Amino acid sequence: MTAMNANGITIEYEVHGSANDPALILIRGLGTQLIHWPQVMIERLVVAGFYVVIFDNRDVGLSTKFEAAGASDLADLTARQAAGESIDVPYTLEDMAGDVIGLMDGLNIDRAHIAGISMGGMMAQVLAAKHSVRLRSMAAIMSHSGNPDLPQADPAARAALMDTPEDPNDREAAIEAIIASGQVLSGPGYPTPDKDRRKMAERAYDRCYCPDGRLRQRAAVVKSGNRVEMLRTITVPSQVIHGTDDPLLHISGGEDIAANIPNSEYHAIVGMGHETPASLATNLSDLIGDFARRADGG
Repeated sequence: MTAMNANGITIEYEVHGSANDPALILIRGLGTQLIHWPQVMIERLVVAGFYVVIFDNRDVGLSTKFEAAGASDLADLTARQAAGESIDVPYTLEDMAGDVIGLMDGLNIDRAHIAGISMGGMMAQVLAAKHSVRLRSMAAIMSHSGNPDLPQADPAARAALMDTPEDPNDREAAIEAIIASGQVLSGPGYPTPDKDRRKMAERAYDRCYCPDGRLRQRAAVVKSGNRVEMLRTITVPSQVIHGTDDPLLHISGGEDIAANIPNSEYHAIVGMGHETPASLATNLSDLIGDFARRADGG
């Protein structure tokens, strides 16, 4: 376990490869931990010549929890935001993006390639727009622009993502909920064997199970709203990757990101859903690594 104090919180992180190579920071999505990155993906990026940094976002894994804020009422926040009201949340995507900058400072990384999935892709958008001098490139994967006019998530996928047992201390019920969520979010082209899915669900629960943290992270996403105007200001070399079979964040969300970031590169992956299974690791690492090298002029 490795942790540092940065941006006013404790951030759990891991580094892989040589610090002399270009840094590539991978940012996880809602409620997922650094252990959810496929090891083969990390190893492939290291072999490709990158200093890979992974970490637990705030309110997940072994990083700082904002338990004093309690559980966010997402239905209320969403309704008030839609009505044009200002909403208060424990922290914002800008705060979470600041954690990445704090992590970079602590690791003496001046500039880095950034690749984020889902909520992590939204954080990557904020970083590219507001911290461009610290970025070599940005990749937003299975993410969204926040545009409210686009198709919404499949109700079953949204429900599965946020499903928790009545008793969070009921280990088996929580693990079953995690497994069910993954099965709903999975894409048909990149399956995960049942035994592997259970093994990861057990590992994730035992390492840290914080459903209220997931609600607070989701509140930060709600607060962020429509990022289209922000996207149009991005000048950092940007890549957008999205699955054709994503049930949670419709592929139109990825298309909208790419359409609004000038000169961005877009890749649609047939059969990819809304998770990062080992079966997808080679595709993702090669796309991210190749783009990063080209952004560096290689």
